[in-house]
Amino acid sequence: MGFRLPRISSPKRSLIRSPSNGKQTASKTVDIPKGYLAVYVGESQKKRYVIPISYLNQPSFMYLLSQAEEEFGYNHPMGGITIPCSEETFLDLTSSLSV
Repeated sequence: MGFRLPRISSPKRSLIRSPSNGKQTASKTVDIPKGYLAVYVGESQKKRYVIPISYLNQPSFMYLLSQAEEEFGYNHPMGGITIPCSEETFLDLTSSLSV
C-alpha cells in the first residue's frame, strides 16, 4: 500500500493560453485536460485560457466568477465561462494563485 504526494507545479505553468477565434468547435473540448476548464477573458477581444479547477475554490477567483454571473448570468456568449475583466488583471490574479 502506498500513497501519492501532491504534484507541486508553478502557477505560471498551470495557466494555458489557448488560441481562439471566437468560434466554439467540438475539437476544443478535447484540448482541455482532465482537471482543467476553459474560460474566456477580455473586455472587447476575448482570449481563451485553460485553468486548473482548483482555482474555483480561491476567494479572489470566486469574486471574478460572481462578476461574470452579474454581467452574463448563465448565458455566456462564447459558450464557456466569460470573465469580464482585462487580460492583464486576469493574468495578475492567476499568477498569484497556488494550484
